Amino acid sequence: MKKITISLLSAAAAVVLTGCGTQKAAVKPSASTATEASSPVASAQRQKLAFVQRVSDQALYQRNLVSDLSFTLNNGRKDITVPGILHMRRDEVIRLQLLIPIIRSEVGRIEFTKDYVLFIDRVHKQYVRASYSDVAFLRDNGINFYSLQSLFWNQLFIPRQQRVSEGSLSQFDVDLARLANTANASVPVTLKDGKMTYRWMVQTLSGLIGEARAQYSSAAHGMSTLTWSYSDFRPFGSKKFPARHSLTIETEAVKQKKTLKATFELDGFSDSADWETTTTLSGKYQQVSVEEILGKLMKL
Repeated sequence: MKKITISLLSAAAAVVLTGCGTQKAAVKPSASTATEASSPVASAQRQKLAFVQRVSDQALYQRNLVSDLSFTLNNGRKDITVPGILHMRRDEVIRLQLLIPIIRSEVGRIEFTKDYVLFIDRVHKQYVRASYSDVAFLRDNGINFYSLQSLFWNQLFIPRQQRVSEGSLSQFDVDLARLANTANASVPVTLKDGKMTYRWMVQTLSGLIGEARAQYSSAAHGMSTLTWSYSDFRPFGSKKFPARHSLTIETEAVKQKKTLKATFELDGFSDSADWETTTTLSGKYQQVSVEEILGKLMKL
């Protein structure tokens, strides 16, 4: 049970990233301005911006999302599945509670806040509280609370920014060739940031994000990739939200290539706000190091 709890907590953590009132004389555009506005480059930029705006508009309006879930971890040899509960409050917390089947008492908890990541092993009264810079995979892949929040909420994100504003939409690139071909079911939207490359595969017709990928390339640490796939979109308010999230982490930063896969399937969305955002631990819990809990994961 201890290995199962630690591996589930660690894997989830590693993934563990919007007329003028007075009259003025009409001004005829100059020839250069008109030419610039109608140039192929300007036209392409407008098409890209319109598409990214459409993707951004699919984001949920709700501040809270609560759902039962089934969490499955695959470490390359076997699947481990436990029930759980997901609590999310926008700009505050993402909480995954892992439960014992049938009796549904809590065995573990993963909590992401703006300032730290918290892992709790209820069975052995142990916990890890760490900043995002302390978890190498999150740090190296440019994943902080707001980018993780966007991944959980099925949204675009820009590293180190709290949200994507309308003024920053032009930072994303769109494959217009694929967009022009209506036979393509999805279109890549990309963003480059230093050693990081982010790519979202967007459903052409709906504008919904079907997959997000963050890839980090380093001469010292090799390649690390986080792929987050979304499916089974269901109505939630006036928008749709994916009930199935599949995560794959591939990293060479641990001296040998390691692949972890996790899936959580949601059952029933609620916007309930009747829950606390902060977890308080009693003095019975012992703090352990990030290296200890992640090191055990790598040996599984």
